[in-house]
Amino acid sequence: MTQSGAAHGDNYLNHEKGIKSWLTTVDHKRIGVMYLFTVLAFFLVGGIFALLVRLELFSPGHTIVGPQTYNQFFSYHGTIMVFMVIIPLIPSTFGNFILPMHLGAKDVAFPRLNLLSYYLYIGGAFLAASTMAFKGIDSGWTFYAPLSLQSRASTTLVLTGAFIMGFSGIITALNFITTTHKLRAKGLTWDRLPLFIWAMYATNIIQILATPVLALTLLLLVAERVLGIGFFDPTLGGDPVLFQHFFWFYSHPAVYIMILPAMGIINEVIPVFSRKTIFSYKAMAAAIFGIAIVAFVVWGHHMFASGQSDTASFLFSLITKLVGVATGIKVFAWLATMYKGSIRFNAPMLWAMAFIFVFTVGGLTGIYLSTIATDIHLTDTYFVVAHFHYTMVGGAITGFMAGIHYWFPKIFGKMYKEGPAAVACALVFIGFNLTFFPQFIAGSRGMPRRYYDYAPEFTYLNQLSTIGSFMVAIGFVVTAIYLFQAMRNGAKAPANPWGSATLEWRTASPPPHDNFSTDPVVTAGPYDYSSIKV
Repeated sequence: MTQSGAAHGDNYLNHEKGIKSWLTTVDHKRIGVMYLFTVLAFFLVGGIFALLVRLELFSPGHTIVGPQTYNQFFSYHGTIMVFMVIIPLIPSTFGNFILPMHLGAKDVAFPRLNLLSYYLYIGGAFLAASTMAFKGIDSGWTFYAPLSLQSRASTTLVLTGAFIMGFSGIITALNFITTTHKLRAKGLTWDRLPLFIWAMYATNIIQILATPVLALTLLLLVAERVLGIGFFDPTLGGDPVLFQHFFWFYSHPAVYIMILPAMGIINEVIPVFSRKTIFSYKAMAAAIFGIAIVAFVVWGHHMFASGQSDTASFLFSLITKLVGVATGIKVFAWLATMYKGSIRFNAPMLWAMAFIFVFTVGGLTGIYLSTIATDIHLTDTYFVVAHFHYTMVGGAITGFMAGIHYWFPKIFGKMYKEGPAAVACALVFIGFNLTFFPQFIAGSRGMPRRYYDYAPEFTYLNQLSTIGSFMVAIGFVVTAIYLFQAMRNGAKAPANPWGSATLEWRTASPPPHDNFSTDPVVTAGPYDYSSIKV
């Protein structure tokens, strides 16, 4: 296996110097790094709001703030984490940095559009976040009408910011699809693509097809707020259920914009640290597209209690269960890959194993919520909150953590310490389950979500959740500390520290400005470790 990179140490980090060189760069690697730190900054803000919510819910009644402020806390937590963090987290960071190198390309197909997408994202995100300096928002992250039509004026700015961020996602998706079609290395046929590329490809299709629906919905909502046109407000002749149909037609596929890239990362990590070829490559690729396709036709399972017809509810319930079939294929294949493998419990593998556990819990509880009889009882309770977080946080965030530990040596050219990484993973894993598993119990007993106050019988469950949330926070703080220490003083990373077989590891760490000194040629599948030494 050949490795490229300038002998004198030139790489994408020092190829050009100065802040201007970063702000005007069209290098996909630098844009990926800028996305990484921007998204993590918003992750910090969204996480602080989560801790404030949990502090308020530590005991019944008033704990630290009043009901209006509490509504703002959970509204900002949800809005920031969904639109500014989880949706762009993997596609915009690792998609930008890794995807072109995975393909053996020197950059994305449209480098200038790539930079534009970053500025659209950051502009929309800061526009939405700026409302914290005014009166804030209190309508929740779903912006359900008619509540969002009657809430504070700053809601219009948040909706506009989300509208702008949607264009960023569409541009990025178009760029990545074109790059995948046109810039693959010689010999990198479709049946040799890494599964991360397949996951990103399916994600990008969802992004292109679903995001315009959200953009239109937000535009109609803003028009109704500003011009008084009746789309969703029943007092103006509108239909609030129509908003739900529009919103969930985007937002359920958006779940897989968050999840499929994380699954792609797990598809890369588990074979490398099991030293085995991925089990059933074709079935895994098919399952990715099975999940993506079904995602478009199951939005109505969010609306069983909305008054839709029994026939529609039955069909949505039945089709939703097909997601479990495709997801089950992936979980089985991951476990089969690990079976009798030479497993190394490095940090990426620990996070990948955590992903399998928590995402499986999220998927299994989704079966409960896709069943009409149980969903009617559980809808709008903390059972839904727990399921959502097991899927989103346990899926997207845990998958991201596996990815950042896997590609950290490639991105920054330094090695982190495995001991603190294992401790941090354990803290987050234990804390996460302590936070959200009690919420399944509370929800099944009838505790409603979003409420400022609750019956005393739920106190101990909420206290466990609050304690667990701070354990998660400590775990992420430990992670930030040892990764920043590694960036500054870590041991120099070899080109391929994990013994990986994909193309990004055939170049220096960190990569040179042009990625590869010579155009790579692919002669085997993406998980052939027979000739690779660790």
